Amino acid sequence: MSTAATAITYKIPKRRHPVVQFMMHQPLGAAGLVVIIAMGICAAFAQWVAPYDPLTVDYAAQLARPSAEHWLGTDSFGRDVASRVIYGARTALAIGFIASFLGCTAGAVIGVASAYFGGKTDLIIQGVMDVLLSFPIIVLAITVVAVLGSHVVLGVDINLIIAIAVPMLPRVERVVRASALAIREMPYIDAARAAGYSHTRIIFRHILPNVVAPYLILLTAFMAQAILAEASLSFLGLGVTEPTPSWGLMLSGAAADFYQQAPWMIVFPGIAISLAVFAFNLFGDSLRDWLDPKIKL
Repeated sequence: MSTAATAITYKIPKRRHPVVQFMMHQPLGAAGLVVIIAMGICAAFAQWVAPYDPLTVDYAAQLARPSAEHWLGTDSFGRDVASRVIYGARTALAIGFIASFLGCTAGAVIGVASAYFGGKTDLIIQGVMDVLLSFPIIVLAITVVAVLGSHVVLGVDINLIIAIAVPMLPRVERVVRASALAIREMPYIDAARAAGYSHTRIIFRHILPNVVAPYLILLTAFMAQAILAEASLSFLGLGVTEPTPSWGLMLSGAAADFYQQAPWMIVFPGIAISLAVFAFNLFGDSLRDWLDPKIKL
């Protein structure tokens, strides 16, 4: 009696793309990402998306209600509110991204250096960070922009970006330093030192790549705070100035005088700010859950 060998085949499950996995496991984060992408597209192609030039003044259409001609109405100068909200996304995202990138990157580098070298270097750096942390974010931003003033280069206020980036630096530094302290004690770091590698090589080749996850999470989270800080400073007259479209600037000035007669001048910029901050917070929280191995387990 012969027995026929049966071949057993195992089907290896198809590995999904990380973006697809993220969208499946983090639907709220995916929704936030969709809103962010939509805002980014509107900001990048504002000249084609916006129905009107945001700087065009039309006194015949002052304080016009939302209609088919002006989707979100007009302001006290007859400028189209929808166009200014769309162009305001460009201002908010550009300043927010540059400021959060500079603040988070500088904080990450300082945090890694402080953890790696330790001793007096760590003591001095942590003392400076303690001083910066003693100020609320918006108060420190107001102080920096008031001291530096305005310095516009290629249409971007460099000092405004610095004022928003500085308050982020100590907060990012603390988180990255905590991660770098744990990595510094790993055996492969001792092996790199024993092999005679320079401090620069150890930091950039072995420590920095291992703090990318918390860095990305903080970068995303602080984008929301940067957008809110830019809007707050512009509202107070310390940020973007007229006639540049800015969500915070749209809430100040004449909008406060006409809020009863033309509430759309305040409502729609406020919705834009809230939606952007909410989207980045959703995406940042979901990204943290996705990248944190402890939460995955």
